[in-house]
This record gives sequence, C-alpha cells and structure tokens, in this order.
Amino acid sequence: MAQRRGFSWLWLWGVAGLAAVNCRLRSVLEGSAGLPRLPGNESVHRPGSCETQARLAASFDFWTLSSEYLIDVLPIDPVKENYVRKVKNCIFSVVFPTPLKSRVRLVAVTKEVLEDILDLDLSVSETNDFIQLVSGEKIVFGSIPLAHRYGGHQFGVWADQLGDGRAHLIGIHVNRKGEKWELQLKGSGKTPYSRNGDGRAVLRSSVREFLCSEALYHLGIPTSRAASLVVSDDEVWRDQFYNGNIVKERGAVVLRIAKSWFRIGSLEILAHYGELDLLRTLLDFIIQEHFPSVDAKEPNRYVDFFSVVVSETAQLIALWMSVGFAHGVCNTDNFSLLSITIDYGPFGFMEAYNPDFVPNISDDEKRYKIGNQANIGMFNLNKLLQALNPLLDHRQKKLAAQILEEYSVLYYARFRELFKAKLGLLGEKEDDDDLIAFLLHLMKETEADFTMTFRQLSEITQNQLLELSIPQQFWALKKISQHGLFPAWVSRYLSRLKSNMNDSDSKRRKRMTTVNPKYVLKNWMAESAVQKAEINDFSEEAPGTEPRTSCVGGRDSAA
Repeated sequence: MAQRRGFSWLWLWGVAGLAAVNCRLRSVLEGSAGLPRLPGNESVHRPGSCETQARLAASFDFWTLSSEYLIDVLPIDPVKENYVRKVKNCIFSVVFPTPLKSRVRLVAVTKEVLEDILDLDLSVSETNDFIQLVSGEKIVFGSIPLAHRYGGHQFGVWADQLGDGRAHLIGIHVNRKGEKWELQLKGSGKTPYSRNGDGRAVLRSSVREFLCSEALYHLGIPTSRAASLVVSDDEVWRDQFYNGNIVKERGAVVLRIAKSWFRIGSLEILAHYGELDLLRTLLDFIIQEHFPSVDAKEPNRYVDFFSVVVSETAQLIALWMSVGFAHGVCNTDNFSLLSITIDYGPFGFMEAYNPDFVPNISDDEKRYKIGNQANIGMFNLNKLLQALNPLLDHRQKKLAAQILEEYSVLYYARFRELFKAKLGLLGEKEDDDDLIAFLLHLMKETEADFTMTFRQLSEITQNQLLELSIPQQFWALKKISQHGLFPAWVSRYLSRLKSNMNDSDSKRRKRMTTVNPKYVLKNWMAESAVQKAEINDFSEEAPGTEPRTSCVGGRDSAA
C-alpha cells in the first residue's frame, strides 16, 4: 500500500556532587563569583552509591548533585564570562543561574518526583534551602551549572546556534535505584545562548509546562517531568500574541528533570561546523549512557543508534496522536534523542476532532498542525541522519537510509495498534483500518469531541448502540449520531466486536476505559489555572497547598 509513506491521509481519513573542581575546569571557574552553595555530601558521587540509602533525604546535608559524569567526558567552553556569543568546539558552557530580584514564592511541587525520583522527602520542599535551589539563588555543593550548546532546524530552516538560552542544568542526581536524572532550571537567567532573549520565563508559560509534562506522564507518554514551580514579582515583558502588544508579566522558574536533555540539534550543530571528533565523542557518550540495546563497541553502533531513535520517535508521535496532543513547535532542537516529550511551548490538546488543529498562533502555514506531526517526525529524523552521515561509510549510509524509509511503516503500525485498542478491537481483521477511518471521518464532519467520543464509546453498552438510543450523558456520541452515516458505522462496529475472541461487553468496556482517558489538559483548563495563578490563586497547580516565600538578594528569608 504505497500511500502509507505519507501521513496526511492518516488523519484526514482517520488512520491518519563533586568534592574538588575537575582540573580541566579550575581555570574556567577561578575568579568566578558564582552563587552561594547549599551544603551537600562532599564525597565524590559514583553511580549506584545511593542504592543502599533506603530513607528519603530530609535535608540537603546528605543529598548529592553532581555534574561530574558530564564534564569528565564532554568538553567545556573555555570562556568563563557570561555574554552572548558564538560558541565552538564544546558541548557545554559553565554558567551560573541569575537569581530573581524580588520575592520568590514556591507555588507547586510534585511529590512523586521529589520522593520517587530525587530521593527527597516532601518536607524538604518546606525549607528555604529548597526554594533557593529551585529558584536559582543557590546551587548544591559539588555541582557545576551548565548551559548546553545545540543548533537546529526551526520551521524547516537551519537556525544555526541555539542552545539553552534560559535554562541551566544544575546537576545530575543518581537515585537509590541507580537512575541518573538531570535537573534543569528553566527561566533562570541569561547564558551565552540567549541570543536576543532575557533569559527568563513567565508565569503563564511555566504553569502550562508544569501541568502538561505531568499530564502527559500520567497518560503514559514519555516526557520530561516537572518537580517544582516558583514565581516572583520580577517584571518580564512579553508579546504573547506576536501582534506588537508587549505586556508586563511575572517571572517564574520551573525545575524540570529528564534522563537526558540531548536532542537532535545537539548533533546537528557539531556536524554543521565540522566538529566530527566531538560529534563522535558525544554520540559514543549518549549510546553508552542511554542506549543499552546498542553495543558501544560495535562498528555499526551509529546505525543501530539511529534505528532505535527512528523506532521510538514513531512510537512517541503515535502516542501523541492517540490522545490528541499537538506539541506545537516540533523543531529539531525540541526533539529529544531519547524520544521523550520536551520543551513545552504552545502545545494543545485537540478538542473537536480536526486534523488541521494548530495550537501555535505563530504557525501561519500550519506546519506543525496535529495531522502533520508524523511527517515532521520524518523530516527531523532525516536531519538527524544528515548529522550522522559524516561518521558513516557508504554501506552504513545506505543501511541508515533504508531504516529511515521504514519509519512510515513503524508509525502506521503503532498508530493502528493504539486506535484499535481505543475501539476495543481484538485480533486482526482486514477492514479495521476502514472502521477507524470511518469513525474519524464522522467525528470530523460533526466536529465531535476527540477525547470524549472514545471515552463514551468505552462506557456505552452494545445494546444501547444497537438500538441507536444514545443517552444524553453520552453527549459526544449523540452529536455524531446526528450524522446520516452513523447507523452504518455502528452496524460495522458491532459486527466487528462480535469477532473478538473470548470477549464480553463488560470486558470490552473495562478494557477501553484503561486506554481512553476521561480527562486531558484541555486549553480551557490550562487557561483557568493560568488566570488564577495571575491573582495568586495556585489551587489548580497544587491543590491543598499554601505557597511559601523566600526573600532574595541578601534579605531575610521567610516561610
């Protein structure tokens, strides 16, 4: 079926702690004012050293955060001053966060992230040390804050050097399970990669990122996690709607974590400037640390690495589509090499089913509309392959190109699998594609709610469908039922359900409710949380908690 190499039809028709500074860094850091440091374990932290620590840390006294495993292998920018510039022949720049000037309030924490990932007791979040850490006022002893250099294609065009323009990687924590997690502050001040930006994030976008990263995680979609959110009274000026109307907003900082923040653009910038030895060093590091299925000593390791990224990117985008999620800015600098969702900007969850749904108002050409995300995945993977090509021989280039051609097959197979599960279909039938496409066509024609259509199909009985008597409570289905072809679809659907082996209607409904969420973070929900946050009501970010404050700039701290 040749058409499967394209994707517009898939949605249009429905199947659519460091004790001493590393010698290499002494000259970089000497004379640097830096930031006050929080107490920490002065021993060098090695992977697995906390596995025997069963209890959670109640303070930072015996909690470790280190940049060692990155800076021991990957070169650092020799220029120690923090000013915007072209950076060459390195992966990171050492840059300290810039503290906020006004009162800082901790308005949300994620208990699960603190306790299950960072080994911190929730009570730590009630301390001033915590607020100072997550706002960028202080760093943990033993950690060296870094800003990552990368490039990328933005809206299909090479944008040259980009990098962490308002983010600081404040260290890596190895938890009691032996997992490495990278902690990054977003909105924590300028870096050499800030270009024309001010290095800050505003409350509005920070609330949205905090909520959405956690929402996607709980929907079972690979993503970075949000640990905390602080807000200040610092004035930050933004043109929210790109219409020339610049307004004053409040500065905020999110502490977000991920196994790695490397993205396609991390490799692109090195290939673009011919830094091939460094490209090879970074790739080998990434494979060794994050791709256990790839043999780091195998001559074909870069091809094997590419194969994994292709497969997992197809998987990620299919998962996005299954819950109606549009990332909004699928540039190569926003596409993780670990195939997790990162860099939340103008995202959105589709409400009424519409393959042309675009959450980003600046995307005039609808490049990143929800129905085009799979195609963009292919584009981004092709740019990844171009970055890898200088390290591949002729045979490896040919093999990698064949792997990329299989992306459409991988995506389609996962998309089909997910939507069959959403409809409760078991086994394989020739007409399953048409059944899925038929329903999505009806949803598009009637502008039916995407999330609730599938949820209500999970709750309605087959008898109710058979009688075409849709109770009012199933309002999304009732809307579709107004379409003249709805009875025909129901007839085909019920007939297909009969072919499910060893199944019953109750089993079907139970199965479908596990894959069809009742709630997603719809735009009105996110906007409600933002509007309340603007008047210091943070109940929708952290229900049942009271904001805590810390006065910075040498003034007394207060809880």
